[in-house]
Amino acid sequence: MAIRNLHRWALAALSCCALLGLAPAAEAQSSSPQGSLEAATYKGADRQQRLVAAARKEGSLLLYTSAPPDDVAILTNTFEQKYGVKVRVWRASAENILNRTATEARGNRFEVDIIDTNGPEMESLHREKLLQAVDSPYLADLIPQAIRPHREWVGTRLNIFAFGYNSNLVKKADLPKTYEDLLDPKWKGKLGVDATDDDWFSAVVGVLGEARGLKLFRDLVAKNGISVRKGHTLLTNLVISGEVPMALTVYNYKAEQLKNKGAPIDWFVISPAIARSNGAGVLRRAPHPNAAVLYYDFMLTDAQSILLKRDFVPTSKKADTKLNRMPLKFIDAAVVLDENDKWNKLFDEIFVKQAK
Repeated sequence: MAIRNLHRWALAALSCCALLGLAPAAEAQSSSPQGSLEAATYKGADRQQRLVAAARKEGSLLLYTSAPPDDVAILTNTFEQKYGVKVRVWRASAENILNRTATEARGNRFEVDIIDTNGPEMESLHREKLLQAVDSPYLADLIPQAIRPHREWVGTRLNIFAFGYNSNLVKKADLPKTYEDLLDPKWKGKLGVDATDDDWFSAVVGVLGEARGLKLFRDLVAKNGISVRKGHTLLTNLVISGEVPMALTVYNYKAEQLKNKGAPIDWFVISPAIARSNGAGVLRRAPHPNAAVLYYDFMLTDAQSILLKRDFVPTSKKADTKLNRMPLKFIDAAVVLDENDKWNKLFDEIFVKQAK
Protein backbone atom coordinates (compact mmCIF):
# COMPACT_ATOMS: atom_id res chain seq x y z
CA MET A 1 0.00 0.00 0.00
CA ALA A 2 1.24 3.49 -0.81
CA ILE A 3 -0.16 5.21 2.30
CA ARG A 4 2.53 4.95 4.94
CA ASN A 5 2.26 7.08 8.11
CA LEU A 6 -0.97 8.54 6.81
CA HIS A 7 -1.17 11.28 9.44
CA ARG A 8 1.95 12.85 7.86
CA TRP A 9 0.86 12.77 4.24
CA ALA A 10 -0.74 16.21 4.38
CA LEU A 11 2.53 17.79 5.48
CA ALA A 12 4.32 16.01 2.67
CA ALA A 13 1.74 17.35 0.24
CA LEU A 14 2.26 20.92 1.36
CA SER A 15 6.03 20.61 1.28
CA CYS A 16 6.04 19.62 -2.38
CA CYS A 17 4.40 22.87 -3.54
CA ALA A 18 7.72 24.32 -4.62
CA LEU A 19 8.66 21.15 -6.51
CA LEU A 20 5.39 21.26 -8.42
CA GLY A 21 5.68 24.97 -9.13
CA LEU A 22 2.17 25.68 -7.92
CA ALA A 23 0.83 29.15 -8.50
CA PRO A 24 -0.49 31.24 -5.60
CA ALA A 25 -4.23 30.98 -5.08
CA ALA A 26 -4.91 34.43 -6.54
CA GLU A 27 -3.18 33.55 -9.80
CA ALA A 28 -4.11 29.90 -10.08
CA GLN A 29 -6.47 28.26 -12.52
CA SER A 30 -9.99 27.85 -11.16
CA SER A 31 -12.87 25.71 -12.29
CA SER A 32 -16.44 25.50 -11.11
CA PRO A 33 -17.77 22.35 -9.43
CA GLN A 34 -21.11 22.93 -11.18
CA GLY A 35 -19.87 21.49 -14.47
CA SER A 36 -18.77 18.25 -12.83
CA LEU A 37 -22.05 17.98 -10.95
CA GLU A 38 -24.14 18.37 -14.10
CA ALA A 39 -22.05 15.91 -16.12
CA ALA A 40 -21.99 13.37 -13.28
CA THR A 41 -25.67 13.43 -12.34
CA TYR A 42 -27.52 13.71 -15.65
CA LYS A 43 -29.73 10.63 -16.19
CA GLY A 44 -31.68 11.43 -19.35
CA ALA A 45 -32.12 8.94 -22.17
CA ASP A 46 -29.65 10.96 -24.24
CA ARG A 47 -26.95 10.83 -21.54
CA GLN A 48 -24.36 9.08 -23.72
CA GLN A 49 -24.89 11.34 -26.73
CA ARG A 50 -24.67 14.47 -24.57
CA LEU A 51 -21.51 13.26 -22.85
CA VAL A 52 -19.75 12.43 -26.12
CA ALA A 53 -20.70 15.71 -27.78
CA ALA A 54 -19.66 17.79 -24.78
CA ALA A 55 -16.44 15.82 -24.26
CA ARG A 56 -15.43 16.39 -27.89
CA LYS A 57 -15.96 20.11 -27.42
CA GLU A 58 -13.73 20.01 -24.34
CA GLY A 59 -11.19 18.19 -26.48
CA SER A 60 -9.06 16.53 -23.80
CA LEU A 61 -8.77 15.39 -20.22
CA LEU A 62 -5.94 14.98 -17.71
CA LEU A 63 -5.56 11.61 -16.00
CA TYR A 64 -3.42 10.95 -12.94
CA THR A 65 -2.70 7.23 -12.64
CA SER A 66 -0.37 4.75 -10.96
CA ALA A 67 -1.14 1.94 -13.42
CA PRO A 68 1.76 0.45 -15.44
CA PRO A 69 2.61 2.56 -18.53
CA ASP A 70 1.97 -0.20 -21.08
CA ASP A 71 -1.48 -0.91 -19.67
CA VAL A 72 -2.34 2.80 -19.48
CA ALA A 73 -1.29 3.32 -23.09
CA ILE A 74 -3.64 0.64 -24.40
CA LEU A 75 -6.58 2.00 -22.40
CA THR A 76 -6.05 5.64 -23.34
CA ASN A 77 -5.36 4.86 -27.00
CA THR A 78 -8.59 2.88 -27.23
CA PHE A 79 -10.54 5.72 -25.61
CA GLU A 80 -9.02 8.33 -27.91
CA GLN A 81 -9.74 6.30 -31.04
CA LYS A 82 -13.34 5.69 -30.02
CA TYR A 83 -14.28 9.18 -28.86
CA GLY A 84 -11.78 11.58 -30.42
CA VAL A 85 -10.88 13.01 -27.00
CA LYS A 86 -7.19 13.36 -26.12
CA VAL A 87 -6.01 11.86 -22.81
CA ARG A 88 -3.03 13.54 -21.19
CA VAL A 89 -1.41 11.33 -18.56
CA TRP A 90 0.66 12.04 -15.47
CA ARG A 91 1.89 8.77 -13.97
CA ALA A 92 3.33 8.40 -10.48
CA SER A 93 3.01 6.28 -7.37
CA ALA A 94 -0.35 6.25 -5.62
CA GLU A 95 1.18 8.17 -2.72
CA ASN A 96 2.54 10.89 -4.99
CA ILE A 97 -0.78 11.16 -6.81
CA LEU A 98 -2.55 11.69 -3.50
CA ASN A 99 -0.02 14.29 -2.37
CA ARG A 100 -0.02 16.20 -5.65
CA THR A 101 -3.80 16.28 -5.98
CA ALA A 102 -4.27 17.56 -2.43
CA THR A 103 -1.50 20.12 -2.82
CA GLU A 104 -2.93 21.46 -6.07
CA ALA A 105 -6.39 21.77 -4.54
CA ARG A 106 -5.05 23.69 -1.56
CA GLY A 107 -3.28 26.01 -3.97
CA ASN A 108 -6.59 26.56 -5.82
CA ARG A 109 -5.15 24.87 -8.89
CA PHE A 110 -7.55 22.50 -10.61
CA GLU A 111 -6.10 20.77 -13.64
CA VAL A 112 -6.66 17.03 -13.15
CA ASP A 113 -9.98 15.59 -14.32
CA ILE A 114 -9.92 11.96 -13.24
CA ILE A 115 -7.72 9.78 -11.04
CA ASP A 116 -7.09 6.06 -11.31
CA THR A 117 -5.09 4.52 -8.46
CA ASN A 118 -5.15 2.34 -5.33
CA GLY A 119 -8.27 2.14 -3.19
CA PRO A 120 -6.88 3.64 0.05
CA GLU A 121 -5.58 6.71 -1.79
CA MET A 122 -8.91 7.10 -3.57
CA GLU A 123 -10.66 6.90 -0.21
CA SER A 124 -8.35 9.61 1.12
CA LEU A 125 -9.32 11.87 -1.78
CA HIS A 126 -12.96 11.25 -0.90
CA ARG A 127 -12.30 12.28 2.70
CA GLU A 128 -10.60 15.43 1.42
CA LYS A 129 -13.87 16.19 -0.45
CA LEU A 130 -12.11 16.30 -3.81
CA LEU A 131 -14.20 13.72 -5.68
CA GLN A 132 -17.60 13.85 -7.34
CA ALA A 133 -20.07 10.96 -7.19
CA VAL A 134 -21.10 9.79 -10.67
CA ASP A 135 -24.55 8.37 -11.40
CA SER A 136 -23.34 5.98 -14.07
CA PRO A 137 -25.79 3.36 -15.34
CA TYR A 138 -22.85 0.96 -15.64
CA LEU A 139 -22.39 0.66 -11.88
CA ALA A 140 -25.06 -2.03 -12.00
CA ASP A 141 -22.65 -4.29 -13.90
CA LEU A 142 -20.05 -4.35 -11.11
CA ILE A 143 -19.55 -6.62 -8.12
CA PRO A 144 -20.89 -5.09 -4.87
CA GLN A 145 -17.39 -4.75 -3.36
CA ALA A 146 -16.41 -2.35 -6.16
CA ILE A 147 -18.94 0.29 -5.14
CA ARG A 148 -18.29 2.54 -2.15
CA PRO A 149 -21.28 3.72 -0.07
CA HIS A 150 -20.56 7.34 -1.03
CA ARG A 151 -20.00 6.41 -4.72
CA GLU A 152 -17.28 9.03 -5.13
CA TRP A 153 -14.91 6.46 -6.57
CA VAL A 154 -15.46 3.01 -7.97
CA GLY A 155 -13.33 -0.12 -8.12
CA THR A 156 -12.45 -0.88 -11.74
CA ARG A 157 -10.12 -3.84 -11.11
CA LEU A 158 -8.78 -5.94 -8.25
CA ASN A 159 -5.18 -6.21 -7.21
CA ILE A 160 -4.82 -9.77 -5.96
CA PHE A 161 -1.87 -10.30 -3.64
CA ALA A 162 -0.23 -13.52 -4.75
CA PHE A 163 2.85 -15.59 -3.96
CA GLY A 164 5.23 -15.31 -6.89
CA TYR A 165 8.00 -17.88 -7.30
CA ASN A 166 10.87 -18.57 -9.67
CA SER A 167 9.79 -21.67 -11.56
CA ASN A 168 13.41 -22.70 -12.17
CA LEU A 169 14.30 -22.57 -8.48
CA VAL A 170 11.14 -23.65 -6.69
CA LYS A 171 9.22 -26.84 -7.41
CA LYS A 172 5.43 -26.82 -7.43
CA ALA A 173 5.43 -29.81 -5.12
CA ASP A 174 7.27 -27.76 -2.50
CA LEU A 175 4.88 -24.79 -2.48
CA PRO A 176 3.32 -23.93 0.89
CA LYS A 177 -0.33 -24.75 1.31
CA THR A 178 -0.75 -22.71 4.49
CA TYR A 179 1.03 -19.72 6.00
CA GLU A 180 2.41 -22.04 8.69
CA ASP A 181 4.23 -23.96 5.96
CA LEU A 182 6.45 -20.89 5.47
CA LEU A 183 8.11 -21.74 8.80
CA ASP A 184 9.78 -24.74 7.16
CA PRO A 185 13.59 -24.26 7.19
CA LYS A 186 13.69 -24.86 3.41
CA TRP A 187 12.46 -21.28 2.95
CA LYS A 188 15.34 -19.75 4.88
CA GLY A 189 16.83 -16.86 2.88
CA LYS A 190 14.38 -17.33 0.00
CA LEU A 191 11.45 -15.07 0.87
CA GLY A 192 10.58 -11.49 0.06
CA VAL A 193 7.79 -8.95 0.60
CA ASP A 194 6.97 -5.45 -0.62
CA ALA A 195 7.83 -2.73 1.88
CA THR A 196 4.43 -1.03 1.60
CA ASP A 197 2.09 -3.98 2.05
CA ASP A 198 0.79 -3.36 5.55
CA ASP A 199 -2.77 -3.54 4.19
CA TRP A 200 -2.11 -7.09 2.94
CA PHE A 201 -0.52 -7.89 6.31
CA SER A 202 -3.53 -6.64 8.28
CA ALA A 203 -5.89 -8.65 6.07
CA VAL A 204 -3.92 -11.90 6.44
CA VAL A 205 -3.61 -11.44 10.20
CA GLY A 206 -7.35 -10.80 10.29
CA VAL A 207 -7.98 -14.12 8.56
CA LEU A 208 -5.61 -16.03 10.84
CA GLY A 209 -6.66 -14.29 14.04
CA GLU A 210 -4.55 -11.46 15.45
CA ALA A 211 -2.61 -13.33 18.14
CA ARG A 212 -1.91 -16.32 15.91
CA GLY A 213 -1.10 -14.20 12.87
CA LEU A 214 1.33 -11.84 14.59
CA LYS A 215 3.16 -14.73 16.24
CA LEU A 216 3.40 -16.60 12.95
CA PHE A 217 4.98 -13.70 11.09
CA ARG A 218 7.33 -12.84 13.95
CA ASP A 219 8.48 -16.46 14.01
CA LEU A 220 8.77 -16.56 10.23
CA VAL A 221 11.05 -13.52 10.03
CA ALA A 222 13.13 -14.67 13.02
CA LYS A 223 13.65 -18.20 11.65
CA ASN A 224 13.81 -17.77 7.88
CA GLY A 225 14.44 -14.07 7.35
CA ILE A 226 12.75 -11.86 4.78
CA SER A 227 13.94 -9.55 2.01
CA VAL A 228 11.96 -6.28 2.00
CA ARG A 229 11.88 -4.37 -1.30
CA LYS A 230 9.83 -1.36 -2.38
CA GLY A 231 7.85 -1.72 -5.57
CA HIS A 232 5.72 -4.64 -6.70
CA THR A 233 7.16 -4.65 -10.21
CA LEU A 234 10.67 -4.60 -8.76
CA LEU A 235 9.84 -7.47 -6.44
CA THR A 236 8.37 -9.46 -9.33
CA ASN A 237 11.52 -8.92 -11.38
CA LEU A 238 13.68 -10.02 -8.45
CA VAL A 239 11.71 -13.28 -8.40
CA ILE A 240 12.45 -13.71 -12.11
CA SER A 241 16.16 -13.02 -11.61
CA GLY A 242 16.27 -15.51 -8.72
CA GLU A 243 17.47 -12.96 -6.17
CA VAL A 244 14.19 -13.50 -4.29
CA PRO A 245 13.11 -17.07 -5.12
CA MET A 246 9.63 -16.56 -3.65
CA ALA A 247 7.77 -13.34 -2.83
CA LEU A 248 4.69 -13.22 -0.64
CA THR A 249 3.12 -10.12 -2.19
CA VAL A 250 3.39 -9.78 -5.95
CA TYR A 251 0.37 -8.64 -7.94
CA ASN A 252 -1.03 -11.64 -9.74
CA TYR A 253 -1.63 -9.80 -13.04
CA LYS A 254 2.00 -8.71 -13.38
CA ALA A 255 3.30 -12.21 -12.64
CA GLU A 256 0.84 -13.63 -15.16
CA GLN A 257 1.80 -11.07 -17.82
CA LEU A 258 5.50 -11.87 -17.44
CA LYS A 259 4.89 -15.61 -17.28
CA ASN A 260 3.02 -15.39 -20.58
CA LYS A 261 6.05 -13.63 -22.07
CA GLY A 262 8.24 -16.59 -21.12
CA ALA A 263 9.75 -15.40 -17.85
CA PRO A 264 10.54 -18.12 -15.25
CA ILE A 265 7.79 -17.07 -12.87
CA ASP A 266 4.52 -18.52 -11.66
CA TRP A 267 2.13 -17.60 -8.89
CA PHE A 268 -0.45 -19.03 -6.50
CA VAL A 269 -2.62 -17.92 -3.60
CA ILE A 270 -3.46 -19.32 -0.21
CA SER A 271 -7.22 -19.18 0.26
CA PRO A 272 -8.79 -16.78 0.83
CA ALA A 273 -6.84 -14.62 -1.57
CA ILE A 274 -6.37 -11.03 -0.43
CA ALA A 275 -7.93 -8.54 -2.85
CA ARG A 276 -7.77 -4.75 -2.96
CA SER A 277 -9.78 -2.56 -5.31
CA ASN A 278 -8.02 -0.10 -7.56
CA GLY A 279 -10.40 2.54 -8.73
CA ALA A 280 -11.29 5.68 -10.62
CA GLY A 281 -12.89 8.92 -9.52
CA VAL A 282 -13.88 12.19 -11.16
CA LEU A 283 -12.67 15.40 -9.55
CA ARG A 284 -15.27 17.74 -8.11
CA ARG A 285 -13.68 20.66 -9.94
CA ALA A 286 -12.60 18.87 -13.10
CA PRO A 287 -11.93 21.43 -15.87
CA HIS A 288 -13.15 18.88 -18.45
CA PRO A 289 -16.06 17.29 -16.57
CA ASN A 290 -17.81 15.67 -19.52
CA ALA A 291 -14.62 14.08 -20.80
CA ALA A 292 -13.88 12.90 -17.26
CA VAL A 293 -17.29 11.25 -16.83
CA LEU A 294 -17.00 9.71 -20.30
CA TYR A 295 -13.63 8.18 -19.35
CA TYR A 296 -15.13 6.99 -16.04
CA ASP A 297 -17.88 5.18 -17.97
CA PHE A 298 -15.26 3.78 -20.36
CA MET A 299 -13.40 2.23 -17.41
CA LEU A 300 -16.62 0.43 -16.41
CA THR A 301 -17.41 -0.81 -19.92
CA ASP A 302 -14.89 -1.22 -22.77
CA ALA A 303 -11.91 -1.17 -20.42
CA GLN A 304 -13.19 -4.19 -18.49
CA SER A 305 -12.63 -6.55 -21.42
CA ILE A 306 -9.25 -4.93 -22.16
CA LEU A 307 -8.17 -5.44 -18.55
CA LEU A 308 -9.32 -9.06 -18.65
CA LYS A 309 -7.26 -9.74 -21.78
CA ARG A 310 -4.24 -8.22 -20.04
CA ASP A 311 -4.57 -10.63 -17.08
CA PHE A 312 -6.13 -8.20 -14.63
CA VAL A 313 -9.14 -9.15 -12.51
CA PRO A 314 -11.89 -6.69 -13.58
CA THR A 315 -14.75 -5.82 -11.25
CA SER A 316 -17.42 -6.47 -13.87
CA LYS A 317 -19.79 -9.29 -12.96
CA LYS A 318 -19.42 -10.41 -16.57
CA ALA A 319 -15.69 -11.12 -16.20
CA ASP A 320 -14.66 -14.73 -15.67
CA THR A 321 -11.29 -15.51 -14.12
CA LYS A 322 -10.12 -18.32 -11.89
CA LEU A 323 -9.68 -15.80 -9.09
CA ASN A 324 -13.21 -14.45 -9.02
CA ARG A 325 -14.40 -18.03 -8.68
CA MET A 326 -12.49 -18.60 -5.43
CA PRO A 327 -12.87 -17.14 -1.93
CA LEU A 328 -11.55 -13.58 -1.68
CA LYS A 329 -10.87 -11.45 1.38
CA PHE A 330 -11.49 -7.84 0.36
CA ILE A 331 -9.46 -5.06 1.91
CA ASP A 332 -11.76 -2.23 3.03
CA ALA A 333 -10.09 1.05 2.07
CA ALA A 334 -11.88 2.97 4.84
CA VAL A 335 -10.69 0.52 7.50
CA VAL A 336 -7.15 0.73 6.11
CA LEU A 337 -7.18 4.49 6.69
CA ASP A 338 -8.74 4.25 10.14
CA GLU A 339 -6.26 1.63 11.34
CA ASN A 340 -3.22 2.82 9.40
CA ASP A 341 -1.05 3.74 12.39
CA LYS A 342 -1.52 0.36 14.07
CA TRP A 343 -0.68 -1.78 11.05
CA ASN A 344 2.06 0.46 9.76
CA LYS A 345 3.81 0.21 13.11
CA LEU A 346 3.41 -3.58 13.32
CA PHE A 347 4.53 -4.12 9.73
CA ASP A 348 7.65 -2.01 10.26
CA GLU A 349 8.41 -3.75 13.54
CA ILE A 350 7.98 -7.30 12.21
CA PHE A 351 9.19 -7.00 8.61
CA VAL A 352 11.05 -3.80 7.75
CA LYS A 353 13.23 -3.43 10.84
CA GLN A 354 14.01 -7.16 10.96
CA ALA A 355 14.67 -7.63 7.24
CA LYS A 356 17.57 -9.88 6.32
